[in-house]
Amino acid sequence: MMTQSHSNRVALRSKLTAVSSRPVNPGTIHCFTGLDRAMALHSVHVVFYYKEKLFTYFDLDPFRVCLSEALSLYPPVTGRIVRREDDGEWEVKCNDSGVRVVKATVATTLDEWLISADEAEERLLAAWDDMPQQGDPSLWSPYRIQINEFEGGGVAIGLSCSHMQADPTSATLLIKSWAETHRREAVVHPPSFGDLSDSSLTRGSLSINNSKSLSAYYEAKSMATKTPLVPKKMGTATFKFSDEAIKQSLLEIHQTCPVATPFDLLAALFWARIARLKHSKSESKHSLSICVDFRKKLQLSYGYYGNALHFSLLTLPDVEVKQDLGDVAGAVHRHVSSQGEEEFWSDIDWFESRNGEGGESRAPFRMYGPQLTCMSMEHMIEFPGSTGNTPLMPYSCI
Repeated sequence: MMTQSHSNRVALRSKLTAVSSRPVNPGTIHCFTGLDRAMALHSVHVVFYYKEKLFTYFDLDPFRVCLSEALSLYPPVTGRIVRREDDGEWEVKCNDSGVRVVKATVATTLDEWLISADEAEERLLAAWDDMPQQGDPSLWSPYRIQINEFEGGGVAIGLSCSHMQADPTSATLLIKSWAETHRREAVVHPPSFGDLSDSSLTRGSLSINNSKSLSAYYEAKSMATKTPLVPKKMGTATFKFSDEAIKQSLLEIHQTCPVATPFDLLAALFWARIARLKHSKSESKHSLSICVDFRKKLQLSYGYYGNALHFSLLTLPDVEVKQDLGDVAGAVHRHVSSQGEEEFWSDIDWFESRNGEGGESRAPFRMYGPQLTCMSMEHMIEFPGSTGNTPLMPYSCI
């Protein structure tokens, strides 16, 4: 039995290690891309809520068996992150060391939890241990799965991982593969392990030039990381928008921006409201960091394993007071839709170019922020849970 967590409602009950059902070929290595390495300061946390009871307290074995089968498709997930001897860069030694799986109970119903749990408590459903700064990192599991049972039925499956290993899309597809394996269905989007630095992968004959604005944007992020963050107590909030509310809001800005997507609308809404709260007479322009997935635009496999995220900066004057919400949504839409293959490859090449540099120049930095950052997840497919039981999925990147 494990100790009670500091929350009165979440209690950790047991821990085990899940391994692949098929051994990995000896010597298998998964190499990180430049973009993967840049995400080293972050971790990904995903919680999947199921309203129905998925299993009885003593009936985890079928889920463990199918998890092992799913993990056989993902050698890096059950491996360990180590440093290469030649250049000291991180890579994954695929050695079947396994994934930490934690069993927990929650002393409330799922409905009550969704109403009352704050961000700090919700993190306990996908608890995480950072890579140890001292000692042997090969003993540390870069993935953790936590199965949380609520009173009266209902389950939350929490997945946490190092952002070097995967972005939210890859993390979600791992759980989706587990669900499909449990239902004895074919895995629709198995992982693919490609090297984005290989120019023959998808870019064909494109001529790529790193733009000065792109380089300046990432250089600014890199420099900002060297400035120590002042510890602050952060407030959090969760917002739920119904389909009807989104459709009505899109209708209201239709005349100004008829092509706006829900992401355009919500990014504009939060940006304008936060800019209004931060309004300063000395600050006439406001910036929004926008993150999008480039798998589709670069014709990568949807199951591409790793990070396929592109960060960019949009700056507008007087967002908070003078601009109509439809104008702001239109600016977000034009910014996102104008991004093409050349920009994404420039992004990739910039990160790969840092691999040849030494010292602090290639150190990871904070990719999320320091500006307000909005990530578009509109590329995500419909996620099937167990039969008739589609989960709600909140994401968090820290």
